[in-house]
Amino acid sequence: MHIEPDLVSPEKMLLAYATAAAAGAMTVKFAADTLRERGLVSLLARTVLATGAVFCFFEVFPHYAVGVSEVHLILGSTLLLIFGAAPAAIGLALGLLIQGLFFAPFDLPQYFANVTTLIAPLVAIKFLADRIIPANTPYVDLRYGQALALSATYQGGVVLWVAFWALYGQGFGAENLTDIVTFGGAYMLVVLLEPLVDLAVLAGAKLARGLARTGLVIPRLFA
Repeated sequence: MHIEPDLVSPEKMLLAYATAAAAGAMTVKFAADTLRERGLVSLLARTVLATGAVFCFFEVFPHYAVGVSEVHLILGSTLLLIFGAAPAAIGLALGLLIQGLFFAPFDLPQYFANVTTLIAPLVAIKFLADRIIPANTPYVDLRYGQALALSATYQGGVVLWVAFWALYGQGFGAENLTDIVTFGGAYMLVVLLEPLVDLAVLAGAKLARGLARTGLVIPRLFA
């Protein structure tokens, strides 16, 4: 996952440091909540699993360059529902860093912009999930409409942030606008697939309720 190299010039990248810091502050808050809920071992275990999943999203799953970025199947809502907000956010940041360090070093100058693009929508769906899913409903009982709302919000957030970086870096020229629209149209196709993946994963989780005792999944998955 990356905006194209040089889309945002180095002097403009200072804004990305600020937005990434804000996303990082929310991640710290979520991590503190997780520590109080299940402790350090559970947080670390879930983070490792989330990081591995994110690496697969970036490097194993099919991905295509379209317009100003690449289209990936980044299952942000799935990560949130299975591992929780903090492990998902840290996993996204670490997975992106591993990709940059070992497979796509040309992405590293855009790292903080890309981190913002991935984590800010995750923060949004964390608050959306708290709002639209009743407190007495375990995530394994999620309805399609709720999964669709989470997916559309996450993927839409990714598209909006990529569009922001493209406009911030390159302006409102016709070619840049065309590339943004092309990317957005292609990326929103993920919304058609992600809710079905969420429901399939959650259905599978129903058959493995013993996971609730392991600390490898968010407690809300079953409780």
